[in-house]
Amino acid sequence: MLDYNDLRSGIVFIYNGQPYEVLDSNPLKMQQRRPVMQTRMKNLLTGAVLQQNFHQSEKFEEADIEKRKVKFLYANRGEFWFCQENDPSKRFTFKEELLGNKIKYLKSNMLVDALYWNEKYISVSMPIKMDLRVSEAAPGLKGDSATGSTKAIKLETGAYINVPLFINEGDIIRVNTETDEYVERIEKA
Repeated sequence: MLDYNDLRSGIVFIYNGQPYEVLDSNPLKMQQRRPVMQTRMKNLLTGAVLQQNFHQSEKFEEADIEKRKVKFLYANRGEFWFCQENDPSKRFTFKEELLGNKIKYLKSNMLVDALYWNEKYISVSMPIKMDLRVSEAAPGLKGDSATGSTKAIKLETGAYINVPLFINEGDIIRVNTETDEYVERIEKA
């Protein structure tokens, strides 16, 4: 059983019979009132984000979620198809709404972790940092580097992010998939 203090970012627990992942949590203690834990959590079955306050006396059941390696196959009309890593005949799909921001970084034949709960796949967990090739980038102009400016570029997956001006087309860069931010250049074109 999880306690009120255990509700930290990344914890998955059962709430109203469904698995939820804690996105943010803040303890709040107001004068002459019992402390509460303010949480922002995501329903792993529907993708809905919910804000909820919990009191000290509440207990929670930890969700028994298993991570399994799966391969992303392709996307078609808002559905994203995956198969088990060791058995390509066992295919399953997720709707675009459920995956949310993660779809920007999916590449064909890419291995990711799928969350498995109650005999079915419920979501996909992306790596926090990924190395991706820059497919489109405007050239940086001479003299622009003094201000720490950024420019928008397109990655091989179709995602757009802001990067420093010295990044060029063909470079391989590391991207934080949770914050959509540039981390570093891995290989120069």
